[in-house]
Amino acid sequence: MSTQVRLRLLPSARCLYDEPIQVKVTGLRSRQEVTMRARSTDEKGVVFSSSATYRADGNGEIDLNRDPSIGGSFHGVEPMGLLWSMKPHMLHKKFQKSNSLNPHVVKFSVHEEADRMLAEAINERFLLGDGVSRVPVRHGGIRGALFSPPGTGPFPAVLDLYTFGGGLSERRAALLASRGFLVLTVALYGHDDQPQNVTEVHLEYFEEAIDFLRKKEQAGGKGVGVISLSKSGDLALSAASYLPGIEAAVWINGCSANVGLPLYYKKTLIHPPLMFDSKKIILTDSGAAISKYAMHDPLKEQYRATLIPIEQASCRLLFVASEDDLNWDSKAYMEQLVERLKHHGKENFERVSYPGAGHYLEPPYGPFCSSSLHAVAGRPVMWGGEPRSHTAAEVHAWKKIQEFFKTHLSCDAAKSTSKL
Repeated sequence: MSTQVRLRLLPSARCLYDEPIQVKVTGLRSRQEVTMRARSTDEKGVVFSSSATYRADGNGEIDLNRDPSIGGSFHGVEPMGLLWSMKPHMLHKKFQKSNSLNPHVVKFSVHEEADRMLAEAINERFLLGDGVSRVPVRHGGIRGALFSPPGTGPFPAVLDLYTFGGGLSERRAALLASRGFLVLTVALYGHDDQPQNVTEVHLEYFEEAIDFLRKKEQAGGKGVGVISLSKSGDLALSAASYLPGIEAAVWINGCSANVGLPLYYKKTLIHPPLMFDSKKIILTDSGAAISKYAMHDPLKEQYRATLIPIEQASCRLLFVASEDDLNWDSKAYMEQLVERLKHHGKENFERVSYPGAGHYLEPPYGPFCSSSLHAVAGRPVMWGGEPRSHTAAEVHAWKKIQEFFKTHLSCDAAKSTSKL
């Protein structure tokens, strides 16, 4: 390595996962062209990497907040481009970062001709902020983890339903706790002593989780927030429609109907599952499928029993949809939900949609995922989206979700009763 060239990550090489950093290089020759790289290995051992070519200014300096990439994984001025443009070295892999106790470690490096490395720096991107605690939860039927901000509270409380795909996902819950929320994330299957698969879903599991969270001393408010993604979107809507104790619910790229598995409450079937037509799945040259148009239409008479009566929900609702979602037509489902609420004279909702964004809207600055194994379908699928637009959507949505919860999770101690 060169003793003159220096690569700096500002304001610190240690930060939260959802925080931007400034990448600067000094000590280069005037107008020197170099290749900058980022590399990381996920929890499954899959390597992700990106690269971009930059030209130094007259002082031999590069600032990614100012200078454009002139080639590589992306083009133009993209301060966080080396992070979101990282691609897996294996086909159809999604970046796996669920364990909150270890940081996402990224190696940045600067190279000149003949691949000689001039400088490097390590970025540690933590899921847990200073003082945030993680406590495993094994209470009654609940399996998950509780994340608490430092201090005694009260804090706005959120139930994270990142439930499908098996196991326990902690990334979003840990980051929300790092932003001042008391968060319970729960697994539905494939975690602790839970079965590896499920053939039906029972709404009382989420009722138990809501009750557990509301009774925590640190929990402020008369109810909790619920956040979802994909299949868990319809679970969040069902919880909001049928169960007490929810003040605000966030639906991200879900469906307007109960999808895939029958939904029960205390042994009574509430909704049969909306299924898909395999003949409408489109296969791509990469081997990944496009399933956007494969779901049966829940508005058709024979499938209307799958529709969730969202008009029964008294809580505030935030619908977040990606317009280039290739998993299913999230934008259309959002419009169905909005139309149903309006038909019943309800105005307790907000909506936002993002052109160019794909299915997996998550906390920002992780590697963009274009395709990966679909846990339920058992095959690789295309998720849609264009990396730059998708990342911009994640940045905006992440801020909006936090503002939504802070606005609508109150500190009143009143209780509510079940609608079932």
